[in-house]
Amino acid sequence: MLNMQFEIESINKSTLNYTYNIDESLEVLDAKDVSYNYFFQNFMLPNKPCVIKSISEDWNCPKDWIENDKINIKYLGQHYGSDEVTVYDCKERYFNTQKSKKITFKEYLNEAQVSESHVSFPLEEYVKNWHLKLNHTDDNFYEVPIFFASDWLNEFYIENTSDDYRFVYMGSDKTWTPFHVDVFTSYSWSVNVYGKKKWLLFPPGEEEFLKDELGNIPYSILSKNSTSIGDRKYYEVIQHSGEAIFVPAGWHHEVYNLGDTISINHNWINGCNIHSMYRALLSNLRDIKIEIQDCKDMEDFEQHCQIMLNALFGMDLKMFYEFLKFIATKRIRMIENEPERVMYHGHIIGINHILFDLRAIREVLEIFVQYEEIELLDYFSDTNYSPQRLLEEIDFKLKLSD
Repeated sequence: MLNMQFEIESINKSTLNYTYNIDESLEVLDAKDVSYNYFFQNFMLPNKPCVIKSISEDWNCPKDWIENDKINIKYLGQHYGSDEVTVYDCKERYFNTQKSKKITFKEYLNEAQVSESHVSFPLEEYVKNWHLKLNHTDDNFYEVPIFFASDWLNEFYIENTSDDYRFVYMGSDKTWTPFHVDVFTSYSWSVNVYGKKKWLLFPPGEEEFLKDELGNIPYSILSKNSTSIGDRKYYEVIQHSGEAIFVPAGWHHEVYNLGDTISINHNWINGCNIHSMYRALLSNLRDIKIEIQDCKDMEDFEQHCQIMLNALFGMDLKMFYEFLKFIATKRIRMIENEPERVMYHGHIIGINHILFDLRAIREVLEIFVQYEEIELLDYFSDTNYSPQRLLEEIDFKLKLSD
């Protein structure tokens, strides 16, 4: 159901003081009964997780990928068999992840267990981070739920790179994902097309109590070698087919497939969590400088730190600014040009949301322009569209809109 508008009302500041009460059960919403504004104010803005039912009833993939309550191996192989996928061996640890290999999806399906009564993916082999939509842009196998429409990350990546943060996951019973926090401390949403998952969700800060003596988070919080989680705050959630789970920024989690499972996932950033992303970027940069502080007198030390930051975090200060600049300039154009308000997924952003986005970017830029290191980087001395200039343009446009 595309071409829906996502819009917000005035911001309820009281939600920003939300404290995580794990004694309460995780809230379960029904997509048919909840507005975008309600989700924005009560979950996205306060960084609070939830499950949303009835999310994929109009999608094509449950009809095409599942037949008679079984995985439709024939359809999947015919349509996507030539795609290269990364398959993780869930029995074998590789540093803080799992050993992986790249094969074609057809090769993965060739190992599936198929009978008249049952179809199962290869035992404990998990297809993760499959860029299926990127590979098949004209295949409308799903739609972005309206609740997750404010997605700066994929808006930026789809238009400016050959990458994205839209994924398909497929795995058998006992496939799982180790304890982690999502890329850029972004939000994530995950919809089960088929099967069910068990999620263990830890609010920000709880991971500090689970670290070992070297400061490392555990590979698995359920392993025998892990610190006990008995007195820690966390949610244990069973997610069923047709349900979405919203994982807020900075929430560490570990996930298990309970039987064969197919899910569609996005990571995303917007005005509610851009501050969290910027803090995480600076934290990673500080760690890098501490790690190589004995080299601080070397020529181009700051440039070298940026190379390492991009490799470890996935983004450096230059790309972060280009990300902000891209979203900000688009929002400025959207104020006066309504046709530009249609987003990559087909939903339409409302004017209040556009202004909210610009205010959020302004708040981050006000901090960004004071960061001394940017003056030491070649990009910021050479660019004719400086962070200060962008900040002034946003200020001007917001004053006209007040």
